[in-house]
Amino acid sequence: MRYGLVICSAVLLALAAGCSRAPQYANRPTVYIRPLADTVGFARHAWQMDSLMARLDRRGWSRSAGPSWRLAISPHDDFAYTGVLYPELLQNIKAPNLFLLGVAHRAARLGIADSLVFDSFSHWRGPWKDIRISPAREELYSLLSGRCAVISDTLHTLEHSLEALIPFLQYFNREITIVPVLVPAMSPERMEECGKALADAMQQVAEKHNWKWGRDYAIIVSTDAVHYGNEDWGGADMAIFGCDSVGNARALALEKEIIANCLVGKISVGNIRRFSSYTLKPENYKEYQWTWCGRYSVPAALYTAYYLNQAMPLEGELVGYSTSIGAEPIPVNDIGMGRTAIATPCHWVGYAAIGYR
Repeated sequence: MRYGLVICSAVLLALAAGCSRAPQYANRPTVYIRPLADTVGFARHAWQMDSLMARLDRRGWSRSAGPSWRLAISPHDDFAYTGVLYPELLQNIKAPNLFLLGVAHRAARLGIADSLVFDSFSHWRGPWKDIRISPAREELYSLLSGRCAVISDTLHTLEHSLEALIPFLQYFNREITIVPVLVPAMSPERMEECGKALADAMQQVAEKHNWKWGRDYAIIVSTDAVHYGNEDWGGADMAIFGCDSVGNARALALEKEIIANCLVGKISVGNIRRFSSYTLKPENYKEYQWTWCGRYSVPAALYTAYYLNQAMPLEGELVGYSTSIGAEPIPVNDIGMGRTAIATPCHWVGYAAIGYR
């Protein structure tokens, strides 16, 4: 998704020059609302969400309310392509205080790496109303600053990966508060270090507020699965097995293998490291071995969850897997939405929805 949405490097440099990476929260305006990055692929208004959910109802999405997820792995692609996966996964996020860990697609262009990236906005846009940032953000940042955290409103303004979650989370609970965090490039060792530090900080914040994991707070990590093919990917050839029917079937088989070997069942350090071995080149962790855009956000979130509950690791359940060419897209053009990329046998994206209790 969105490889075709090119942002001029001059604009990026200008934005970076005008934004401090470490503003003081005390100097932030009382109302400081993050602008939307994607006004095409995601719903912006309540009436769009109502129409979209009516169409998903007709597709027959599975309403299966169960115990709350403590952690969830969610796609972040166009609502037209991902279809029923968003509501089937996010219906069981029942905690009101949400820690969101997202992909930082533009971080390298801004020279940001090796630290969790916070923002300083007071609110994020939501379809029903603006969403308040939890006071826990400042508490977390104060515990992590200097070790594993920086602040960049510029990066958060450019990034769509967490924005995708907001309409569905607010559909199920109008009163959510959020702590948005982006995860740029990190070595496997640094991901574990920052994940453990984030877990320690979350534990302190939860104890201060008497929050129970799953009831009062939850963690949601954003990632699309494989980006596959050799057409309209900015000149890149990501069709490792070819993009005929045989090659695409082999790609899907590898997707199932990664999910089965790394993401479902009990969270373990071994499985998290195995995920990195699938997705990162061993000689250079900044390059893809297999093109999951969440190659940093997923391990960081899993390490966080593991160290939050090391004695009794969470267990992951596959809610669903689909691709941008696996089903007819949801029609959205008539409700002011659209698609940000093509979907063909030579240009498609995978989506995994996984919940953990």
